[in-house]
Amino acid sequence: MPSQLPWLEPRDPFPAPTLAWGDGDPAPGLLAAGGGLDVASLRAAYAQGTFPWYGPGQPILWWAPDPRMVLPVSEFRLHRSLRKRLQSFRRQARCEIRIDSAFEDVITACAMKEREGQAGTWIVPEMIDAYAHLHRAGHAHSVETWVDGRLVGGLYCVALGHAVFGESMFAYTTDASKIALAALVCLCRRHGVSLVDCQQNTHHLASLGAREIPRSKFLKHVDSARQQPAFPWIFEPVYWDKLLPSLTAPA
Repeated sequence: MPSQLPWLEPRDPFPAPTLAWGDGDPAPGLLAAGGGLDVASLRAAYAQGTFPWYGPGQPILWWAPDPRMVLPVSEFRLHRSLRKRLQSFRRQARCEIRIDSAFEDVITACAMKEREGQAGTWIVPEMIDAYAHLHRAGHAHSVETWVDGRLVGGLYCVALGHAVFGESMFAYTTDASKIALAALVCLCRRHGVSLVDCQQNTHHLASLGAREIPRSKFLKHVDSARQQPAFPWIFEPVYWDKLLPSLTAPA
């Protein structure tokens, strides 16, 4: 029988991530239920490698899975088709990467996208509101792909110092979310960020270089990285050189 799931009142401290349910329990990785989605609670959760994930009609559920899916930014896989698309994207003045110019549009688009094998979304209205507050507090960011002045794809993430936690992506045009992820990788390389948390294992993320690591290793990374000073969330076109130095060569 699984251990009883802790119920949190607002502002209660989180249980240690090592107390999350394991492989023999109904929901491996589930740590607690209840609590709140205020800025202080979200910061406390991410600082110990815990994140909220739940559906409509459910209480807030907090997760700390083991193993943890992460993307080492040095291992990002740039497939040939994406390389060509990035080369084209960078060379066209009508294409640009923006950061934090349309955070709520990005998270809303992520909430609306269809997911294979999943009915509905975990990005419920309360989550959108909570992460909008976290964004205004300076701890959540959007990386956006724009073409002809139109938002065509992007992602949002949480950042505490050098600890970066990817949340969700969307695309209205082919590879627009991958371009945003590539830009995030370049930004992380520029500022010495080694990992982007991906939370859960998916084939799509694995195809881009993400892999699982033990939760213990992930928590050590978070504890160290979050104590590093925050870096500026600004993207400069020259940052593409961190991924594709050849892009600076003549066409």
